[in-house]
Amino acid sequence: MLIPFFFLLREGGLKPSITELLTLHGALQEGLAGQSIDDFYYLARATLVKDETKFDRFDRIFAAYFRGVSDSLQDLRQALPEDWLEKQAELALSDEERAQIEAMGGFDKLMDALRERLDEQQERHEGGSKWIGTAGTSPFGAYGYNPEGVRIGQQGSRHRSAVKVWDKREYRNLDDTLELGTRNIKLALRKLRKFAREGAADQLDLDDTIDKTARNAGFLDIRMVPERHNAVKVLLCLDVGGSMDDHVRVCEEMFSAARSEFKHLEYYYFHNFVYESLWKDNRRRHSETIPVSEVTNKYGADYKLIFVGDATMSPYEIVYPGGSVEHWNEEAGAVCIQRLLKTFPKAVWLNPEPRDRWEYTPSIKLTRDLLDDRMFPLTISGLDEAIRALH
Repeated sequence: MLIPFFFLLREGGLKPSITELLTLHGALQEGLAGQSIDDFYYLARATLVKDETKFDRFDRIFAAYFRGVSDSLQDLRQALPEDWLEKQAELALSDEERAQIEAMGGFDKLMDALRERLDEQQERHEGGSKWIGTAGTSPFGAYGYNPEGVRIGQQGSRHRSAVKVWDKREYRNLDDTLELGTRNIKLALRKLRKFAREGAADQLDLDDTIDKTARNAGFLDIRMVPERHNAVKVLLCLDVGGSMDDHVRVCEEMFSAARSEFKHLEYYYFHNFVYESLWKDNRRRHSETIPVSEVTNKYGADYKLIFVGDATMSPYEIVYPGGSVEHWNEEAGAVCIQRLLKTFPKAVWLNPEPRDRWEYTPSIKLTRDLLDDRMFPLTISGLDEAIRALH
């Protein structure tokens, strides 16, 4: 049973040796795993995996070999939610029908058309292609399909192509105390460390104390040194809400790991793209904002700037004044982010979306161009690439 598993691990890139396999075999003969599959899992991982960053890969291979893949399949026989049926939201449009639904002709024309609809419409509307309502193919309303419109009164995003979102939207702050699943991220972030000893001498230097005591004929000579800490300075900007709801967990893991690894860490939030202001508390994001100019004046160029976001939005949100989905921005997002990049030249963007989707999302391509192609996936290998770019 162990030999096929051993070769499967090697094919998966873990490369355990024959010696490690014999060690596991000997431990099993001594009864260290008992009769528990959980005990065997931990024993096998301890003997066959040399690199902690490979634990997740080991877990997937272990599950596939010993439990099969059926555990991951969802029960497709569950009843459809009643509220989903009542919305009449999902239209059965063919690819040809979707292709026939054209955009309004640009951001300004879309806004002008919305003003006309608000003036003319007097009652609720369902379906259709013109009025503000539900379902249908109108560019205004909820639970319909249009490649470029204004979302009004809809719970959450579906196609992620809305130019404006007119709803009261509540975002929560990321949890920096989350520990589960942060180990691999911490290991990757440690490669960005630059240690220094600064401040008061408040820690015992054991090696120097022994040396000086020996040179002092045995009379105790205690030597102290300042605390050794990571001197790297990081400015972290986190996208929250909207399409980022799909990635809250991995962003919380990233945030938690960064808080524990860097003594000099400053963080701010933004939604979709950076505009004239950032904020520290999502519950007060409309009343307590911090101008980008204040951030650029407060922190020096020695800070390393890290954006975390999926960069998935309407391109208007990046290149147009007034393009933000939540407020009217006087300057285009591209101008605001260039101001940050000028102050903090060491900058990267971490994207939780899979890399193979980037070429098919115009807003991601625009963001990559603004960052001089310094966008990396929010994975362990992506973090390694980003850290090399920040050095």
